[in-house]
Amino acid sequence: MAMIELRVHGVGGRSSDRILGERSAHRVAGDAEAGFYRPGAAPEDPEPAGTARLEAYRWNGLTGGTAGRTFSLVLLMPFMLGNVALWALPLTGRAGAPARAVVRLLSVSLTMMYVLAVVGVALDLVAWQCLSYPRCYENRRFVSWLAGLPAGWELAILALLPLAAIAGLWRLGRRTWQLPETRAPDGGDTEIEGLDDPAFWDNRSLVRHLRAVHLVAALGTLDIAVLSALVPHDRRLTGYLLFAAVVAVTTTALIICCLPAIERRTSEPRFATATRTLARSSGVLTVAVLAYSLVPRKSWAAADNLPGYDVLVAAVYVSQMVLLTALVALVVVTRRHHVTGSAVLRGLAAPVLILIAIGFAVSYSSGVVYLSADYLDRGSSPTPARPTPPGAPPLTPPVAFRWAALGFFLAVILAAAVVLTRRLWRRSARRASAMRIVRAEYADLGHAPPARVHAARDAIVSAQLADKLGPLAPAAYATLATISLGAAGSAILHDGPGDLARRLVGESLARPVIFVTDLGAYLIGTFALLLGVFGLFAYRSRGIRLIGILWELATFWPRGAHPLAAPCYSERAVPDLTRRVRHLIDAGHTVVLAGQSHGSVLAAVAALQLPASARSRVALLTFASPLRRLYARVFPAYLNDAMLRRIGGDIGWRWINLWRRTDPVGGVIFPPDGGSPDDPAAGVDHPVRDPAGLTVAPGDTVPPPIERHLFRFDDTYRAAVRDLAARLPRDD
Repeated sequence: MAMIELRVHGVGGRSSDRILGERSAHRVAGDAEAGFYRPGAAPEDPEPAGTARLEAYRWNGLTGGTAGRTFSLVLLMPFMLGNVALWALPLTGRAGAPARAVVRLLSVSLTMMYVLAVVGVALDLVAWQCLSYPRCYENRRFVSWLAGLPAGWELAILALLPLAAIAGLWRLGRRTWQLPETRAPDGGDTEIEGLDDPAFWDNRSLVRHLRAVHLVAALGTLDIAVLSALVPHDRRLTGYLLFAAVVAVTTTALIICCLPAIERRTSEPRFATATRTLARSSGVLTVAVLAYSLVPRKSWAAADNLPGYDVLVAAVYVSQMVLLTALVALVVVTRRHHVTGSAVLRGLAAPVLILIAIGFAVSYSSGVVYLSADYLDRGSSPTPARPTPPGAPPLTPPVAFRWAALGFFLAVILAAAVVLTRRLWRRSARRASAMRIVRAEYADLGHAPPARVHAARDAIVSAQLADKLGPLAPAAYATLATISLGAAGSAILHDGPGDLARRLVGESLARPVIFVTDLGAYLIGTFALLLGVFGLFAYRSRGIRLIGILWELATFWPRGAHPLAAPCYSERAVPDLTRRVRHLIDAGHTVVLAGQSHGSVLAAVAALQLPASARSRVALLTFASPLRRLYARVFPAYLNDAMLRRIGGDIGWRWINLWRRTDPVGGVIFPPDGGSPDDPAAGVDHPVRDPAGLTVAPGDTVPPPIERHLFRFDDTYRAAVRDLAARLPRDD
């Protein structure tokens, strides 16, 4: 029978023709989202018997696609980062259960922030502030018809906008790439601890429960925002009872989110019934709250923000700080026994990822609120930097958002400092080290132009920056985010940055602080718009390919913390590859799994999940692989040296990894550590010189390009395939 070379592409994907070497191709399995292709114009084309055959797995339909889909993925980035933080924890099993519960609670807070942003625009800015001032709503038909209605009616009608936003989240949360055929066996395990378990990718039960919890939290946030304005004014027993019921249902949902039973693959019927009942009860309570808003009551004039909204926003921020502190404590207490020195931030990647997620969520929320206020106030500043014209609405966003604007401005300054530091820190030493590598690898160095030599040297330096200065940016951002979130707690006392500066020093400090806050407000709004633009063009732009690399690093993992994160492509791709390889082996073939970039991770995990009888007929070729450099460093509990050696041992060490010094993403799988020369892992990594030469090769007109992360199916690649094919068993 034949040897099958099964290629799996990496970030961004390629057409099936390109994966197969610019040949026409037809699909032999799968669908348009993720399919297997072979050369030939049609399935009827004859295939040579008894020779090597080429096949490609094209899975980019699971991550890219339309501009609308990519736009929605960028908007869901805070949810995605919250979900990734769960897998970045250094613990698995029961020991990591408390930390996972805290991450899930923090993920719920991200959903609440999303709802609070829409509530801030619809209920605070429009219903409460804009409709109280003719200068705001005149000549605007979309809001002027609401002017003059009772305040409760305005709140009830405009609450339909947050409800529509919640419905949109609910619909996104129902998306999945899992097929009905991909189902884990029944079991009650609390957690799937290893990538070698096929059930690792079947988390349908968990996502259903989390979706119900987040729905309750979202509706509860809206209900509390409405009732916080109405109940203190009415002082009716009905309002107090409604408020207590909403708080009770929301609190119960948060408690369920922390229970270990929520992680079981096959939940008890009583648990599923409880989450469904909570979701339905929350919906009923929301209808009751809207009905209560329509009850006739004494009118009252708007003053500043929607009553209770400032406190609600600040309470979410303070809760996040408390939970973050608890998460850091849990990780610090246990990391000494579970984290290796190569792990990013010594195991603190999860808290940092959550902080970055909160930073993005604050940017989105503040940006939406400030942009909306800037539009509604007809040119008046939405901040207290200068007085508004007579008859103009104050349109003042919550105090916590002013702190967020100040924090964002400081984040921009800090980011610029980090970028400058990355360029200048030990630059001469790094260049000297890279130059020694260039001298050792290129015999034609003396004949190459200086510019060409410097380009090769600088490519090596740039690739090494990801390792040497990688922790600097998130660590700096985490420090700033902690300070900003802590300062936001002062919003409970209604002290904005300018107010606090005036109280501590006086007007001399208050004015510059208010100016910086104003500038941060405009910057944060611009940032929100730019993220939307990136979302529309990221799937087609090579200029922001880094976004795609980070996105596919994150969406490799199942939704274990936030059910509204982008669907995990691996829940479809890994079972696809496993099922296809088993079919080919059952048909008598041997298989060389060749994975590029993130495709190498899919190939390695698929090989890990094959049965022992199939693994004996499989070899693995990885190139530009981030298995060690990214995955093992960020997710040490799931991909570590022991797991990588497990993969190599399972396939009899028929594994070659091609890597380049100029690649900022891929790298070695088993770094040399002075171990035994008989260690089979020592033969896995094969360095590839990049560029292939510094001078123009005979017969060419230009020198070889510097490929970095791009790999071609060239002589080096084909030689690796032949090497692996020779190690596979041959049928007589």
